[in-house]
Amino acid sequence: MTEALRHAERLHPRVSLWTMDEHRIGLKPILRRVWAPTGQPLTCPVQPRYEWLYICAFVCPERGESRFWLMPEVSKVAYQAVMTAFARSVGAGPDHHVVVVEDGAGFHACDDDEWPAGVQRVTLPPYSPELQPAERLWALTDATIANTWFESLDALTEVLGKLCAWLETQFDLLTRHTLFHWWPLCRN
Repeated sequence: MTEALRHAERLHPRVSLWTMDEHRIGLKPILRRVWAPTGQPLTCPVQPRYEWLYICAFVCPERGESRFWLMPEVSKVAYQAVMTAFARSVGAGPDHHVVVVEDGAGFHACDDDEWPAGVQRVTLPPYSPELQPAERLWALTDATIANTWFESLDALTEVLGKLCAWLETQFDLLTRHTLFHWWPLCRN
């Protein structure tokens, strides 16, 4: 990762290092322990249903800048669409080279002719989620909806959409959660 970043910095006037990950979330409730007064029972309504959506998040740990997308599925086509939208949103191209660190999920494979200009992928070693800073974002998204029952996937999507929009404005919070001590910083 550091080697890819330094190589890109030698070749391009502006380089940024991002990381991305996906997270499945749905109508099966996320249950967490909570504090309650002694002797008073706590109840949490649940009605497990198996409908899902996926959050795709990109974060630049150094600056805390982020981009979130809610997707109905994970597939090569959906991944390609999100990666293209991300490249457009950060201005990737000849003047801005973006290095994206990702895991080795099978649907991340895209042909070079379909890949957005100005974006370079770096794949983490297999079975190493602890190296992925974007994994730390899911604690933030899950905490907001834990112990909550949603009537439909649309209701969950509305809540998650607002949460993701809010997270995109929380640069310091995202930096605190994702900037590991060993994460390489950009020189330009």
